[in-house]
Amino acid sequence: MNIPAVNQNSQPRLVLDGITKRYPTVVANDGVSLRVMPGEIHALLGENGAGKSTLMKIVYGVTKPDEGTILWEGRELHIANPAQARRMGIGMVFQHFSLFETLTVAENIAQALDERMPAAVLAARITEVSAKYGLPIAPHRLVHSMSVGERQRVEIVRCLLQQPKLLIMDEPTSVLTPQAVQTLFATLRQLAREGCSILYISHKLDEIRALCDSATVLRGGRVSGTAIPANESNDSLARMMIGGELSECHLEPQQAGEVRLNVDKLSLSTIDPFGTTLKEIDLAVKSGEIVGIAGISGNGQKELLAALSGESASPRAANITLLGQAVGRMNPAQRRRLGLTLVPEERLGRGAVPAMSLAQNALLTGARQGMVRHGLIRHAEVRRFAREVIARFAVKCGSEESPAASLSGGNLQKFIVGREAMLKPQVMIVAQPTWGVDVGAAQLIWQALIDLRKQGVALLVISEEIDELFAISDRICVLADGRLSPQVALADTNIEQIGNWMSGNFAALPSGRAAGDTAARIKQENNLAQA
Repeated sequence: MNIPAVNQNSQPRLVLDGITKRYPTVVANDGVSLRVMPGEIHALLGENGAGKSTLMKIVYGVTKPDEGTILWEGRELHIANPAQARRMGIGMVFQHFSLFETLTVAENIAQALDERMPAAVLAARITEVSAKYGLPIAPHRLVHSMSVGERQRVEIVRCLLQQPKLLIMDEPTSVLTPQAVQTLFATLRQLAREGCSILYISHKLDEIRALCDSATVLRGGRVSGTAIPANESNDSLARMMIGGELSECHLEPQQAGEVRLNVDKLSLSTIDPFGTTLKEIDLAVKSGEIVGIAGISGNGQKELLAALSGESASPRAANITLLGQAVGRMNPAQRRRLGLTLVPEERLGRGAVPAMSLAQNALLTGARQGMVRHGLIRHAEVRRFAREVIARFAVKCGSEESPAASLSGGNLQKFIVGREAMLKPQVMIVAQPTWGVDVGAAQLIWQALIDLRKQGVALLVISEEIDELFAISDRICVLADGRLSPQVALADTNIEQIGNWMSGNFAALPSGRAAGDTAARIKQENNLAQA
């Protein structure tokens, strides 16, 4: 347990008493109370949709409570808006980014600052702060060219520039590397020693136990308990969150079938000056197997996804083969007609249109699944399909008519994964499947992918969570600086080896075989499977 240097008998920095927030279809917060001391790192735990983000938005002035009181350093307070919250010393890192894609990093950060600062001075401060906290970002880089992980860095640095008294962090490490997480933890502990209070939302229970002094657990919008995380196990914290035992999923051994997705010597330049060029990518995914791709954000994941989905055309049609057909020059719609489905890493904007209902979002990718006949939309079928996704994947929402933007991040992720899984894919590509998802929902998503594997679907999973890939993959490889390592069976590698490969060093394998020899062996196996 981390013991802050600040006297714990001092006055609480923040007290919430009986906070209630109602929406037309749900009570997000129901009489929630908690207190945070100066220098305390306080965790807020709960399932997706438990009310955590709503509560933090109330503290930050984004949302106003219907009932209850907020005390800030002993004084009752009504926080009118985020600008007032920032002036008081409250900063927040949101789970869903609030960045303008056409602006640079510095221009985005300038929008959130309450004081004017010369551009050169701000750029220097961004460089200084990002380097100090181990989250390097280029001030003049355009946000639209950045990966999800890089955008997260912008949000964190933006907040740290304000030197807050209370720092609210909503899933801040979802797409950070393990090394960056440890650097961030060191920073947060230093901030706590200096007296800054931290409210920390995360579904990563190991993080909570390692970092936080205390925890408040929400279930169904109410406080279901409190805990000292260091005195708990992951299982006991999970039970407090979900009110029961956590189900486990298991990857049973099975024989893979024919190659359904094949990438052959794909080299693809990027027009983005901050992008990553793909170099001689060889990849094969077979029927009835899950291939995992690990790697640090910004090493070519975005470019590879664009190439596989059809957003970017390949130099040659034969660079990418889908179910035996050369598709490298086909667009996304043509590839979907062949049986490809995709879960992108960015939920809002790519995975779903925020203002559209869940039913409408189901139609966007599922139009060919009986939802359109003779050019006319079958609205009843669209709603039925959306309701089935909601029920099968335990999506917490008002109804299939709820806007995508109204769902918590984890529930929207379950809907998108469910939608793509239920479109009867032959090949499914999933990026960051459990980013910002609670432990129960993560198990549900993993089981859904494993079930598709049992049905013979070929699955490619791209994730920065090495533990996740080791839980659900048959074979695993690493993308580093636009190069793909050999694909190896899980039995032939380990987490440490994959971590080493993430630096781009593919020279040696755990068994002592040369990387080139293994790559040749795998390619030979793939050719035999295709034959």
